[in-house]
Amino acid sequence: MTAKSKREAFRARLAQGVFVLDGAFGTVLQQQGLPLGQNPTLLNISEPARIADVHARYIQAGCDAITLNTFSASAPKLAGTGLGVAQAARAAMDCARAAIARTQKEVLVAYDIGPCGELLQPMGTLSLEEMSAIYHEQAQAAALVGADFLLFETMTDLAELKAGILAARDCCDLPIVASMSVEADGRTFMGCAVENIALVLEGLGVEAMGFNCSVGPDQLLPMAKRLLALTSLPVIVQPNAGLPCDQDGCAAYDVDAEAFAAHMADFVRAGVRLVGGCCGTTPDYIAAMRRRIADVAIGVAPRDETPMLCSATRAVRLDQVRVIGERINPTGKKRFAQALRDGDMDYIVAQGVEQVARGAEILDVNVGVPGIDEPAVMAQVVDALQAVVNVPLQIDSTNPVAVEAGLRHCTGKAIVNSVNGEEAVLARILPIVKKYGAAVVGLTMDERGLPQTCAQRVEIARRIVARAADFGIPKRDVYIDCLTLTVSAEPAQVKETLDAVRQVRADLGVQTVLGVSNVSFGLPARVQINTAFLAMALEAGLTLPIMNPNIEAMMAMVRAYRVLAAQDAQGADYIAHYAAAAPQAQVKEAGGALALDDVIRRGLAGQAADAAARALETMPPLEVVERVIVPTLDAVGRDYEAGRAFLPQLIQSAQTVQKAFDVLRAAMAKAGSVPVHKGVIVLATVKGDVHDIGKNIVRVLLENYGYQVVDLGRDVPKEKIIEAVKRYDARLVGLSALMTTTVPSMRDAIESLRALDADIAVMVGGAVLTEEYARRIGAHYYGKDAAQAAAIAKKVLG
Repeated sequence: MTAKSKREAFRARLAQGVFVLDGAFGTVLQQQGLPLGQNPTLLNISEPARIADVHARYIQAGCDAITLNTFSASAPKLAGTGLGVAQAARAAMDCARAAIARTQKEVLVAYDIGPCGELLQPMGTLSLEEMSAIYHEQAQAAALVGADFLLFETMTDLAELKAGILAARDCCDLPIVASMSVEADGRTFMGCAVENIALVLEGLGVEAMGFNCSVGPDQLLPMAKRLLALTSLPVIVQPNAGLPCDQDGCAAYDVDAEAFAAHMADFVRAGVRLVGGCCGTTPDYIAAMRRRIADVAIGVAPRDETPMLCSATRAVRLDQVRVIGERINPTGKKRFAQALRDGDMDYIVAQGVEQVARGAEILDVNVGVPGIDEPAVMAQVVDALQAVVNVPLQIDSTNPVAVEAGLRHCTGKAIVNSVNGEEAVLARILPIVKKYGAAVVGLTMDERGLPQTCAQRVEIARRIVARAADFGIPKRDVYIDCLTLTVSAEPAQVKETLDAVRQVRADLGVQTVLGVSNVSFGLPARVQINTAFLAMALEAGLTLPIMNPNIEAMMAMVRAYRVLAAQDAQGADYIAHYAAAAPQAQVKEAGGALALDDVIRRGLAGQAADAAARALETMPPLEVVERVIVPTLDAVGRDYEAGRAFLPQLIQSAQTVQKAFDVLRAAMAKAGSVPVHKGVIVLATVKGDVHDIGKNIVRVLLENYGYQVVDLGRDVPKEKIIEAVKRYDARLVGLSALMTTTVPSMRDAIESLRALDADIAVMVGGAVLTEEYARRIGAHYYGKDAAQAAAIAKKVLG
């Protein structure tokens, strides 16, 4: 069967009714005695009958599809095993086929792809190209062994998932189902919310999207309902069997098979079409679910049709006027153009940070200057901006290669600016827009040049919307720019432009864009002209002004308009902005440079060394640490806890502190002083568990608070932990576990530490833990995230 026919068959099966997937695989194997820490992929070769038996039990339970034992079959996770990705895929498929032959039932086979275990730069070590290569190899193997569809699951990083999907698209045409793991707050470990998931995955053209692992089914239901409202695609849900609990001293889950089945019936009633189980579920759970949902009708969820854009962690609803910041553009800006030529990312990023601080909700990104590699620079600037700001981006270029480079590196749903009515331009750019699920700005000009009348502009706008539809781009993702011309040269064109905006908005119902400042070129006191034109354009129906948010008069106009147009309910945003005596300004030192605390808060690592050097001019190194660095990290942590910042921002701030510490250490060495550590903390991922991304993030943050961190790595036996505590005289130990089956190892380590005749506190963390469960296994503290771990360290060690 060809990939195209498999995709059609998969869609046809989904249209028939509820689609039942299998349950947990790794935890079933571990219950059967799989040694802690062993990659279950190896069993495809060493014990194929055992793997086939698990598949067969799920088929007999009533599955429509089984999932290959390939979750950990990526090159990084197979390193050192002597097993290659292709070999692992063949062995996994042989096991599945043996099970199908034994049961003599027709089921589809999903190729399971999990996270690769490393983070993308700048938070991690992998480049986008390296990560893409990892997923390319797996997707290629899936196609070669004859899988029916790809199942990306337990993903927490939207950038990683996007890289995997695009890599798969580059080498095969199998259907793709994408599933992410969210926390109780409705966001993934990396801060991605339900809106971001829906926007990006629907844009990438997956066959279905949803959630797995995560929390228990009752907590996951509201998130599934929200996702159902945001996407037209089928939704998949595979929850855990509840939350961790103790059963006769063993780690388990608190939802039994019948209760799980009842919960899954609720998902189907809400509109979920693909159901299955994750950690803690077994063939008994799937059989109970199959029985329970047999007569349940699939519900129809109400749809939220509001157009949206997003970054990795923030969604922007286009239900009111939204400002696109214009300053990341070399046109007429010699200093900016030189920064692009010099690769001065600090200067470029600072322009983005300042615009967001002033109220920009989308950033235009234009790097088009002669003499540079525009695609490479576009990718570099997008990466740098995404590390420090959380607003959607507008990729502004006429170079198709640069447009694609920007979209490939952009994590969220972006805008492409721009195409025009020329058929050659539309044919060149719109396929790229569709591939990456972006929105697009269409300029109302074509082969005939700049139109002179409103009617001509509207006619071109209609054609752009229609051609976008031909490429599968919905009308809600097409924005029309009716062209702002210079009033001093063509005064009559202002009226034509505004009339066109009004008619496009009324007749086509699409978003409208204008570069506001173009109107005043050549005139004195340009701000006054720009502000007046902005007011007229907003009244005519402009929804996305491209403007300079650093000009307060312009932003004041937008805020006031939102109140008067009933877009700002009860004037809440307006009041919040102007309630104080004056808007909060950036903290700057003499000469206009950002102070060290503001540099840390904004995550501007490139400016950290200079800011630290300036701070040393007025206070000694230890005072800089105590009076500036620690309080600022505390403030960032509070923002993280309150949901005002997310993990990428937390890590970026920590990495910025690291740059500042390099300067402080040098100053201490020069003065003959020795840096004083606040205390020693031992960190370890417990025996049998090979997941350490969370632990590594905790280490980075704790080090930047001034603690000496002894990181023992992953799969660490309790004896090694005890040895490190004694050697370093540590008073605080941090233990991490991701899998329920390794929590007993955590309990054993805690008991051994408590047996020492010493004042040692233990904090624990990991996806399978709760505060109650942490207390039950004897931990002193539960560190649900890196910020909480830092607070615990401060409490214990000072």
